[in-house]
Amino acid sequence: MRRLLFPVLLIVLIASALAGCSAGGGAANAVQSYLQALAAKDATKLANLSCKTWEAQATMELDSFQAVATTLNGVACKETGKDGANTLVTCTGKIVASYNGENQNLDLSGRTYQVAQEGGEWRVCGER
Repeated sequence: MRRLLFPVLLIVLIASALAGCSAGGGAANAVQSYLQALAAKDATKLANLSCKTWEAQATMELDSFQAVATTLNGVACKETGKDGANTLVTCTGKIVASYNGENQNLDLSGRTYQVAQEGGEWRVCGER
């Protein structure tokens, strides 16, 4: 019984580590959550997902969407590199802003988000 327990525990540990690696990365998940908060117009969540130095800019972007209905379409984000302490994240998909039945598609593929750990959490700190 004891000889069987070690291999089973080893398999469970390896599977757990692999599951964590395939989750898409903390920085990419932070950007995806940031975009979801932006589309949902959730100012509190958006602030919590922003670095202190980026919070005012995030709020201005949120304010620009107040008069329109917003949805995300086909958004997927991935880590693409590093720039100093920042992890760089790019996304595909669009923010669709609707006003009086007219849609405007804001393509996200032209943006690179700068993401860093602040207070032990991944936060959006800027974009290029």
